[in-house]
Amino acid sequence: MAANTDRRRINAPSGGTSAPIFAKTVKDPQYQQSLRPTRTRGPDELRKIFLQTGIIPSASGSAYLEIPGQPRSSSTLIPSSSSLKITASIQGPKPLPRSAPFSPSLLLTTTVKFAPFATRNRRGYIRDSVERDLGVHLESALRGVIIGERWPKSGVEIVITILEGDEDGWWGDSAGEGSGWGLLNVLSGCITVSSAAITDAGIDCVDMVSGGVAALVREPSQTGKEGALVKVLDPCPSEHQDIIAACAVGYLAGRDEITELWVRGNVQEDSDQLIEGATHAAFGGLTVMKEVLLESLEAKFKGFTEKSTDAKGGDSGGDIEMSG
Repeated sequence: MAANTDRRRINAPSGGTSAPIFAKTVKDPQYQQSLRPTRTRGPDELRKIFLQTGIIPSASGSAYLEIPGQPRSSSTLIPSSSSLKITASIQGPKPLPRSAPFSPSLLLTTTVKFAPFATRNRRGYIRDSVERDLGVHLESALRGVIIGERWPKSGVEIVITILEGDEDGWWGDSAGEGSGWGLLNVLSGCITVSSAAITDAGIDCVDMVSGGVAALVREPSQTGKEGALVKVLDPCPSEHQDIIAACAVGYLAGRDEITELWVRGNVQEDSDQLIEGATHAAFGGLTVMKEVLLESLEAKFKGFTEKSTDAKGGDSGGDIEMSG
């Protein structure tokens, strides 16, 4: 009884506790290789894309893009592959400050920022060189799409927040750290989600631009010799042990033009095939974007029609049958 009244003593929990039991250690190389993810899709098959517009009411336009990764294995808590989650918000078009010089066209500003928890290695709150480079690539992809002559002495800002970025490789391979293969998928997602947000904001464009990625990977060989090179669309870096080259593009399908091109690795003589594969991947993302924007437009017109009908007196109860 005295122990319960003693406030200087921490009482033990009422229920019993048991020591944790660890199944296996991740330092076992055979166990690590059994957790390595493999590509189950075909070389020309893309991952599923989730896209939604109008997620930020205070912004002129906004969009959210998600590309899910492989499901988590039941034998470990570490995910085999990461997913891609990006949000985009549009601020503007709005007038420039009076002190700014006259601009005959719209000034475009892009800001790309990783969330601190977006990657396995925690990122800082201040933009680094990688984020600034992604912003430059994104601005190049969108600069020729917006019809800037419609808004003289005005500016628009596109803010991209990467909630989860595609990793550069599998977590069990130390060689994949810092290779930068995942940044190509991040740039492709930024281009697609930015185009959807621009369309949601009602900014005039010549066409919708979408991003796509293609890569040259070397197949693993059981005989000890070098495997053959295979071109794959929408590569996930954690699913491939040896990526030779990769290409990300911003593609205008209506005009058959490429607004942005970023190539990494040793392309060799397959540069044209790699760029063509990236454009095919971008066309797949454009199909999803068109369907999502069409559904969003239909929902906006439906809501506008219901509001206008209620404002006229609520005569939406149905047709009136007249008899003579």
